[in-house]
Amino acid sequence: MSDIAVTLLLVASLFLILASGVWIGLTLTGVAWIGMQLFSARPAGDAMAVTIWGSASSWTLTALPLFVWMGEILFRTRLSEDMFRGLAPWMQRLPGRLLHTNVVGCGIFAAVSGSSAATCATIGKMSLPELQRRGYPEAMTVGSLAGAGTLGLLIPPSIIMIVYGVAADVSISKLFIAGIVPGILLALLFSGYIAFWAWRHPGQIPPPDAPMTLREKLHASRALIPVVLLIAAVLGSIYAGIATATEAAALGVLGALVISASQGSLSWATFRDALMGGTRLYCMIALILAGAAFLTLSMGYIGLPRHLAEWIGSLGLSRFSLILALMAFYILLGCFLDGISMVVLTMGVIMPTVLAAGIDPLWFGIFLVLVVEMAQVTPPVGFNLFVLQGMTRLDILRIARHTLPFFLLMLAAVVLLYVLPELATELPRRMSR
Repeated sequence: MSDIAVTLLLVASLFLILASGVWIGLTLTGVAWIGMQLFSARPAGDAMAVTIWGSASSWTLTALPLFVWMGEILFRTRLSEDMFRGLAPWMQRLPGRLLHTNVVGCGIFAAVSGSSAATCATIGKMSLPELQRRGYPEAMTVGSLAGAGTLGLLIPPSIIMIVYGVAADVSISKLFIAGIVPGILLALLFSGYIAFWAWRHPGQIPPPDAPMTLREKLHASRALIPVVLLIAAVLGSIYAGIATATEAAALGVLGALVISASQGSLSWATFRDALMGGTRLYCMIALILAGAAFLTLSMGYIGLPRHLAEWIGSLGLSRFSLILALMAFYILLGCFLDGISMVVLTMGVIMPTVLAAGIDPLWFGIFLVLVVEMAQVTPPVGFNLFVLQGMTRLDILRIARHTLPFFLLMLAAVVLLYVLPELATELPRRMSR
């Protein structure tokens, strides 16, 4: 069979099995087995056993369940309520006032979570009822939360960065460092838009609360100290070279348990719920990663990535055209798959093409995370949209419409990253000296 026929057969098999309701990880394994069995001389069972064991026993991957568990522990504390009380006094004088708590709160929680959905849910739990009670407009309340929730993917530690680092063989510590400046940039773009919108629509912003002295503001913000110290300990240990990503994740779990205990939120029930929640999420991710590793091996034996890279190379696309095509591809894919599935499903095919085009895999990782962020707010399978739909009971297309300006801001961030690649690459280069 020709390469095109093989590709069409495997893609048709993929969507047919997915449409039947089979888990994504098992679907990837099944498609890989079909490819190995029909188009390769190597026994499929032997290859599957070796590949799945190799992907599951990766030392680098051990950071992932620990960061997931840390986020689950903090999700069950009073962190969200404490964050609102601590942030609100400092936002009163900004244009847009308490709408900025969505952005700043998501930025802070992203630095201890690594999950977009968890960030959106945790901050939404505290900000949505309060902002609605005070009369802030629905469009900006929901839209800013959906957009800012995606910071959970970009601001380290990020689950999807760990997945990309493992799949593309890129240093996870360098990816974490590379995500800092783009993450701050995106948060500033979101806050800048909120301020601009508030300036254009002053009548829709409720009046500020009674003025507070500096001492009163600092006293209200004391609840933020534990989480700020946790962020500094986790990320600082990585950037200073004291700990690996896995060791920093273990430190983060310990710190999260201490914070939970100090708040009186740590009980046997919450400990068990956090542990089981983290286990379920990691098992889902691990199954997808195992299936993707087997699919990558299968595609390698068939030769599809090499043929695809040669075909794309024959088109004579410029680097900009290739990046544009990949961005459109991932946004379209994001309409049907979650971010982790998108990354692991495509890395085996896309990375040879990216490397052949001379694109820095570290820069490409940050680009990919930004594009996956955009996919988190695209219907019908935008995870942040699902989270907000569950919290607000609004129609998902209505939520997507509220989120559109923030989607466009993410697009602007991608353009800035392309024009100024140093936004992602300069800090890791300086830190590695």
